[in-house]
Amino acid sequence: MHPFRVLVGVIILISFSCKENAKTPVKPIEITFTKEADFYFLKENDTVVKLDIELAESDYEQQTGLMHRSSMEMNQGMLFIYKDERPRPTFYMKNTKIPLDLIYINSDMNVVEMNENATPFDETPIRANQPAQYVLEVNAGFVEKYNITDSLNVSFKKTQ
Repeated sequence: MHPFRVLVGVIILISFSCKENAKTPVKPIEITFTKEADFYFLKENDTVVKLDIELAESDYEQQTGLMHRSSMEMNQGMLFIYKDERPRPTFYMKNTKIPLDLIYINSDMNVVEMNENATPFDETPIRANQPAQYVLEVNAGFVEKYNITDSLNVSFKKTQ
């Protein structure tokens, strides 16, 4: 077969392949909320506010967090559960579409620190100074709306 015919054939094949790929739209990733536990903010054993939460326990869940979510209800959140208590400077908002408040909780189930209004898609590390074993992500404005302070205790109970 003549090299020119081979070259023409390859060009035609490539152009059809490119046209076919151009017609296939890329679906955006969308993850929906799945309730896994009830979460309570407590003051002197009275419930201040109750949330439905998802749990981030595995490495993958903790790395993904609330990425690719378009929205979340004010009564929803995600609780990151770690094996130990230490400062948690590893949070960032890569691929996170919604602004968040981060609430840090120690092993005694006390709120120890908060970072409010984390900016969507910002990859700057979000730092906390206090050691924490748990980190709760909720919609931005939650801390202010419910007056969440370090005087509160928390508890959670798995529903599944």
